[in-house]
Amino acid sequence: MTRRTDTPPTLDERTQLATFLDYARDTARAKCEGLSPEDARKAPLPGSPLMTVCGLISHLRWVEHHWLQVMFLGGEPEGPLTLATDDDPDPEMRTAVDVPLPRLLAEYEEQSARHRRLVADHDLDATARCPLRDGRHVDLRWIVLHLIEETSRHNGHLDIVRELVDGRTGV
Repeated sequence: MTRRTDTPPTLDERTQLATFLDYARDTARAKCEGLSPEDARKAPLPGSPLMTVCGLISHLRWVEHHWLQVMFLGGEPEGPLTLATDDDPDPEMRTAVDVPLPRLLAEYEEQSARHRRLVADHDLDATARCPLRDGRHVDLRWIVLHLIEETSRHNGHLDIVRELVDGRTGV
């Protein structure tokens, strides 16, 4: 069972932000515990065929990669997000159907560990190398806050999908 806490050991800003991001990540992983391979690929919402547990975990992994590796560090885009088009804006969710959930979770955890170190090693006021679409450069603090919001929002989607595919609630 995944152990989660949203109470940081100290109350400085960096520790609070890191703790809440880890809490949101851990919650996403906890929502996957005990899920069968078949249920991890089910899309129970008729209007959202990509809304699967596998698709959501893949999305969280690749969105975090995009914000920290590409936007903040200025790295080259890679992975399924490079295939995004107006007609297929979420290829990371579509392609995840063929990837086992344990692999997706392991990749997400490995990346989370790297990003945890990246955030610890940079000043929160450090500016992202790549601008937003409107030309502004956000700082690392904004990116961490955005990832907390993004991960927490998708945890709500994981709640819904999980309840619909196997009835489990309350994680």
